[in-house]
Amino acid sequence: MTAPVFVVEEFPAHGSGSFVLDGPEGRHAVSVKRLQPGEAVVLTDGAGRWAECEVTGTEGKDRLVVRLGDVVQEPAESPRITVVQALPKGDRGELAVETMTEVGVDAIVPWAASRCITQWKGERGLKALGKWRATAREAGKQSRRVRFPEVADAATTKQVAALLADADFAAVLHSDFDTVSEPLATAELPAEGDIVLVVGPEGGVSSDELAAFRAAGAKPYVLGRSVLRTSTAGTAAAALLLGRTGRWS
Repeated sequence: MTAPVFVVEEFPAHGSGSFVLDGPEGRHAVSVKRLQPGEAVVLTDGAGRWAECEVTGTEGKDRLVVRLGDVVQEPAESPRITVVQALPKGDRGELAVETMTEVGVDAIVPWAASRCITQWKGERGLKALGKWRATAREAGKQSRRVRFPEVADAATTKQVAALLADADFAAVLHSDFDTVSEPLATAELPAEGDIVLVVGPEGGVSSDELAAFRAAGAKPYVLGRSVLRTSTAGTAAAALLLGRTGRWS
């Protein structure tokens, strides 16, 4: 098993040497994980910078002392995969973020589609967005990532269309196998650049939304004959793309 991952806001300017992990991360390492001297941990800023470390001791219940290894920069993956996720009901949005983070998605864009039952407005919207971002952070740690996915502000259909227009490959998942015959499994994918995938709500992407996305250069694709829920479709499609682009090889 690989070493557990903990997040630091920034690495010290002096580079390698002794370092104290404190705050909530230090408390989790000391009081929950109960790490002992000699054990290995990985520290990361969640943006690609990370270091392998060795635990040298603890101070109280919330300070982990480590020997900091060399800080390295992990390059960004290519092609970059962004999933535009329509807002699901309840906590299924956090489930979608969690599993998409675990498989390796690079960015997640919440989308207020016209058929979404859930709407992010005011304080409620800010709270929901905060939960998505916290979920991405925790799932990134759990899956041993050192570059966590970016979770953007909620986007309108017009903003999603602009995102699709700038992509090197733009796809909209469609649930109707009878009207859309092209499977995502056989689509021609770029070796680098940006892939943007739109996942609609349970009620599907409306005709007006699909027309706007087509005008921006996106095409509809199906995953298969079975219909997945909006909270699982993005993860399944992302796994397919990650495998086909060689990022899982």
